[in-house]
Amino acid sequence: MTVIGAGVLPAGTVVEQALAASRADEAIVIVTDEYEASLRWAGNSMTTNGASVSRRWSVVSVFRDGPRTARVGSVASTSVDPADIEAVVRASEEAARTAEPARDAMPLLDADSAPAAPDWEQAPAGTGIDVFTGLAGDLSTGFDGTDRLYGFAHHQVQTTWLGTSTGIRRRYTQPTGSVEINGKRGDGVAPASAWVGAGTTDFTDVDTPGLLAELSRRLDWSARRVDLPAGRYETLLPPSAVADLLIYMYWSMEGRGAQEGHTAFAAAGGTRVGEKLTDIPLTLFSDPEAPGLQCLPFVVTQASSETVSVFDNGLPGQRVDWLREGAIADLVYPRAIAADYDTAPTVPVQNLLLTGGSAATLDEMIARTGRGLLLTTLWYIREVDPATLLLTGLTRDGVYLVENGEVTGAVNNFRFNESPLDLLRRVTEAGATELTLPREWKDWFTRTAMPPLRIPDFHMSSVSRAT
Repeated sequence: MTVIGAGVLPAGTVVEQALAASRADEAIVIVTDEYEASLRWAGNSMTTNGASVSRRWSVVSVFRDGPRTARVGSVASTSVDPADIEAVVRASEEAARTAEPARDAMPLLDADSAPAAPDWEQAPAGTGIDVFTGLAGDLSTGFDGTDRLYGFAHHQVQTTWLGTSTGIRRRYTQPTGSVEINGKRGDGVAPASAWVGAGTTDFTDVDTPGLLAELSRRLDWSARRVDLPAGRYETLLPPSAVADLLIYMYWSMEGRGAQEGHTAFAAAGGTRVGEKLTDIPLTLFSDPEAPGLQCLPFVVTQASSETVSVFDNGLPGQRVDWLREGAIADLVYPRAIAADYDTAPTVPVQNLLLTGGSAATLDEMIARTGRGLLLTTLWYIREVDPATLLLTGLTRDGVYLVENGEVTGAVNNFRFNESPLDLLRRVTEAGATELTLPREWKDWFTRTAMPPLRIPDFHMSSVSRAT
């Protein structure tokens, strides 16, 4: 990992020097300085901690034959040697000269398309292991108990600079943190196991005593063990599990794929935008200014895909409703694909929120359950059928039996087969939206707010031996 130290060029200077060295028709330069800190514990004692600093940067070169005809080359580097800047620029230009014409070619945005960064010249924000001081102190109380605690805390602060030859100068600092605690109780090959986690930006808002109390409660539930067969069960999905399922759906909401008929959002002659999924007024949206979930408010990418385009670098993001009042409302469209299908472009920013449920807590939903299952987390989620968005995966660290409004024991784990779209059709109750940490996709997507959901017939397709 490249370390940023004394004498290293400021990131903004790297952007300007690379742009000045460019001989392409247009150029884009992206620099990200990243500070990371981590803390691990196992068996009720701290094991490792560390901090690192790194830089990665990219040059994108564009040679044009017209407004919508261009060749693009992108080269990335982790070097902090100023002498390497020109070599990376030349390599990017050579890649562009030999590239196939870009399918998504559009004019680059100009300086009037987005505000210039007032803090362009300022040093990047950082982090270090001291960010975990309060967390470590609170965890020590848990280490004094009889349950065995394992876990990981991670804090990352990324500052990104984006500059283009057309005058875009944007910068953003993104802090991202998470803490996960796994508790085990009992001996033998299959002790009771439970998981809790939380997302954060700076760890000052992490309620560690509350997490430990919830972990202990779930382990208490495991005192009684019940074996159940595969089948369809009324199931309560907590916010974390809802997030993991809907993130995958969000990643699948490609406008072109739907228009061309090879995703679950395709319909005869077009897309399923406008289709009503549920009478519950659920709204799924992304918003870079969502309180507590603020994220990068413009496009930054060194390569194009079906959801982002290098030609859109600097394009401001804003709130987009993907579902509105229970109906599919929009799909993801970079500018070129939006132009091809005569629709408005949409930016897929890195947060996701589902609202429109009641004020009910998960505990209140449990109290209204005659007999059913309570999940805690999902993992190893994979796609089975893109045409229906059918997913499979496993339950983990706690499936509980609910009887007459109370949790009465822990149940064996299952493999499930479900489509998030079908779940939204069949949901019978949604509770209060709260900030939550997805477990399966936490390494890629941490900023979510979800309600608990009641599904009357969640499909547990087979029994799993996973713990």
